[in-house]
Amino acid sequence: MSSEITADQIQRYQEELADRKDAAVIERSIKHNGILATAQDNAANVDLTPVFSIDLDTGHVANQKQSGRCWMFAALNTMRHSMKDTFNLPGDFELSQNYTNFWDKFEKANYFYENVLVTADQPLDDRKVAFLMATPQQDGGQWDMICAVIEKYGVVPKSVMPETFNSSSSSDLNALLNKKLRKDAIALRELVANHATQAEIDEIKDRKLQEVYRILAYALGEPAQKFDFEYRDQDKTYHIDQGLTPKAFYDKYVNWDLSQYVSVINAPTDDKAYNKTYTVEMLGNVVNGRQVKHLNVDMANFKQMAIAQLEAGQSVWFGCDVGQSSDRKAGIMDLQVYAKDELFDVDFAMTKAERLDYGESLMTHAMVLTGVDLVDGKPTKWKVENSWGDKVGEKGYFVMSDAWMDAYCYQVVVNKTFMPEALQKAQAQTPELLAPWDPMGALA
Repeated sequence: MSSEITADQIQRYQEELADRKDAAVIERSIKHNGILATAQDNAANVDLTPVFSIDLDTGHVANQKQSGRCWMFAALNTMRHSMKDTFNLPGDFELSQNYTNFWDKFEKANYFYENVLVTADQPLDDRKVAFLMATPQQDGGQWDMICAVIEKYGVVPKSVMPETFNSSSSSDLNALLNKKLRKDAIALRELVANHATQAEIDEIKDRKLQEVYRILAYALGEPAQKFDFEYRDQDKTYHIDQGLTPKAFYDKYVNWDLSQYVSVINAPTDDKAYNKTYTVEMLGNVVNGRQVKHLNVDMANFKQMAIAQLEAGQSVWFGCDVGQSSDRKAGIMDLQVYAKDELFDVDFAMTKAERLDYGESLMTHAMVLTGVDLVDGKPTKWKVENSWGDKVGEKGYFVMSDAWMDAYCYQVVVNKTFMPEALQKAQAQTPELLAPWDPMGALA
């Protein structure tokens, strides 16, 4: 039986608040300064000084601006870090995020059409159909999705395909694409309902993809098929490499075997056993491309693999819930940065598993680990390269406490060579299929 709020209850709550001697002071402070400023504890800034025992020199930070492409920026940043060292590239060199953005959005349109056709016999209020229509495509993605794009299309320097208004401020383009994709879903579902032939469906889908290509070309520019790579290295020596294709450029200048770089997650929920692999239904971009696949491990293994890769001189892509206990301006991620429990005298604590199970947290942002401070062999804090420009943190770099990593980091990408043999074998397993809305399917 339901129970309404009574007048007696409200009176009791009012009396309890009136009995608190500091209530009026706290109310004035919060009303004037806001919750975060009132709850802020500057001790975290002192504890997290940006000094690290392992500190990679990775150059200038990039800036995704008003777009949700952090996963893409972080991946391309890890690649340019190794290019910088190998080819003595200037610190501000970047790979084109707009190039991979174009192909990601184009492939996501086709991926959406395919999922529409697979679910076309289901009613609109079916949960999977509703999930598809809620967000046909978006800026966000996963590590395996950027690999799928690169494996098919390669990469280019930023100078070959620079940012545009619409890549840096993507809301209008996303709204337009989602409007189109939802309309196209109507047509595709009707074709299936009317028992159209596969040839008829393919013809209509082809026309719709052509329209998507045109929209993207107008908004982002058309990707180069061949180009010259021209630059001066840090010693001011001039270089030019002519007539490159995007895939040839990747093979020559990046030359990573992407099959060796795998996603490792920490999801301590009852439905996901450790040392097992998982994939997510309807999550991806390139049809018949690389599958999203996660190996779930405990935090001790999670961190040790990241440390091993950093010790070898290679930065680490990682995914986290950046908005939790995070001071964006100062570039501090620490559980004590805001004392909200003390301010309101309310216990807000939840376990990591509870936050995932009850929708309080999931991966929202991807960045790059570029350093770690080890004390007696144990990590105390981590250096983080963000993609929000150099006006936040320490010239764009953040400091993350090890306790914050335990609580809010969900994914790292490591080379298999840094995985213990038992985990390499575990990673090779066929993954268990998770529901489309599983928190491990969240896009950074």
